[in-house]
Amino acid sequence: MPRCSVIVVTYNSAATIEGCLRALASQDCEVVVVDNASQDDTVERALALVKQIPLQLITLSCNMGFAGGVNEGVRAAGSDVLLILNPDAVAEPSAIDAILTCFLKTAAGAVGGALIGSDGQPERGFAFRRLPTLTSLLFEVLLINQVWSGNPVNRRYRCLDADYSREQPVKQPAGACLAVTRAAWDAVQGMDPDFYPVWFEDVDFCCRLLRSGARIFYCPEARFRHSGAHSVGKLEFRDKQMFWYRNMVRYATKHFAAVSVAILRLAIFAGMGVRMLASLLGAGPRGVPVRQAISGYWSVGMWAIGLGGAIHHGRAN
Repeated sequence: MPRCSVIVVTYNSAATIEGCLRALASQDCEVVVVDNASQDDTVERALALVKQIPLQLITLSCNMGFAGGVNEGVRAAGSDVLLILNPDAVAEPSAIDAILTCFLKTAAGAVGGALIGSDGQPERGFAFRRLPTLTSLLFEVLLINQVWSGNPVNRRYRCLDADYSREQPVKQPAGACLAVTRAAWDAVQGMDPDFYPVWFEDVDFCCRLLRSGARIFYCPEARFRHSGAHSVGKLEFRDKQMFWYRNMVRYATKHFAAVSVAILRLAIFAGMGVRMLASLLGAGPRGVPVRQAISGYWSVGMWAIGLGGAIHHGRAN
């Protein structure tokens, strides 16, 4: 059976990194931690475990984003199977072996594990999805999914009706737990670091993998307890909106026709208007002051139609 290198990219991950690394100690794998210039004691907590858990620790002087950090980790890794794992994902016993077995059974180029939520169930709609289409993105940006989450477009895109207990070919496992063979990685030349600092880099990566001829599978036996959003949850509201929509448009620009990108930009502009109105009527995002929400939505709307919207870098991976 091939050996696995686990690449964990951290940014202000002090609250989660110890649990992630301790769970990997009992698995037969190489561990590479890439720290994206954390401002908390993530590095110190990882170093404290070096004697118990042999690992490589790479500390970057600036935040290269999630994709940039993964690329650095892969260059340092020595195995033929590379598991990209978020620091808020905790491997259950034999999870790594289950991934390796899936590779042997399916001859897949990539395998996604089962991300288990706080309720003990797979994270339906997140663990794997289909690749986004213009229609599925329009349903998201125009708030249709928020008003009618059970619509057929959303159910299909998020695979809400899938059997999460069954091993199966999928299009896009979440980047929080995504294993890939080195051959498949090299064939598409890794992740695109221009998806900075986070979001849509895993979608783009899986799209390119599939176009290269690789198959991608979901492995329900490879279970990882997942808390989620440990880093992006600390982003300022405006930055979070800008990063999300900017990377969505970058994905569309790479994979859709120009007219589809133009339609998406106009839809984002319209969606921001609806969100601003909802905020004024008291139906804005929870915990975000109305003025802050409107400012964030205004910035995204103006950026979408080419009228500004600067982005502050170096906030999260």
